[in-house]
Amino acid sequence: MRRLSRAERQLIGSAPGPARGFVSTTVVVGGLRLHVRERAGAGDAPWVLLHGLAVSHRYLMPTAAALPGAVYVPDLPGFGLSGKPRRVFDVVEHADVVAAWIDAAGLGAVHVLGNSFGCQVGVELALRRPDLVGSLVLVGPTVDPAAPTAFDQVRRFGRDLLHEDPRQVPMIAADVRDAGPMRVVRTLRHCVRHHTDQRLPLLTVPVLVLRGEHDTICPTSWTEKAAALAPFGRADVIPGAAHNAVTTAGPAVAARASAFVTR
Repeated sequence: MRRLSRAERQLIGSAPGPARGFVSTTVVVGGLRLHVRERAGAGDAPWVLLHGLAVSHRYLMPTAAALPGAVYVPDLPGFGLSGKPRRVFDVVEHADVVAAWIDAAGLGAVHVLGNSFGCQVGVELALRRPDLVGSLVLVGPTVDPAAPTAFDQVRRFGRDLLHEDPRQVPMIAADVRDAGPMRVVRTLRHCVRHHTDQRLPLLTVPVLVLRGEHDTICPTSWTEKAAALAPFGRADVIPGAAHNAVTTAGPAVAARASAFVTR
């Protein structure tokens, strides 16, 4: 198990203050206030990172800081430091908000890296707006068809915690506080109703499916199947990591993602 360094923990909790070249911006898209953690940069297309269920930009920051060029990490509506709409958005609605924000920001085609529920949002974004997505990196994508219910996902999450760095607890607690437990529960319901396996074959962009070696939410059988379902997919493993590889193994995730888009 790789443990978070002190510098990584400081980066995770730094918003809205500046840190490692990242600053916080607030934009209004379709009447929704979105918080975006961003770092300017030159070179290839920008990176957009999409967080998972119950969490926020915070746990993506170790990966974001290790990626090259421009990087944008939005908090989805209702999560992190973004506004809290009364209605809980489903996967497609989150994808539409991200698309509207990318359009408003004038980013053009981007590389999308998602983790867990963020993978589902990324897949829908690529299907609904293929002009905005040049490639997809899916880290621990949900939902494995072999565990299709909310109960299944919670059970797997409990097993995954045995392999996670306990230093993540303050970060996760802050994220759940910001979102509120009911939003988390209702988003989980939307999560399991979305069939990622049925959407992957429709993609037209290159897809890299990553999993942490000890990820019990996203086992090897599912990552290999997901990569095979995508017309231009491949799979890889992050040694020593679990489901939150984007937090505990950020440099390794970033290195594989960067090499993938370069190829």
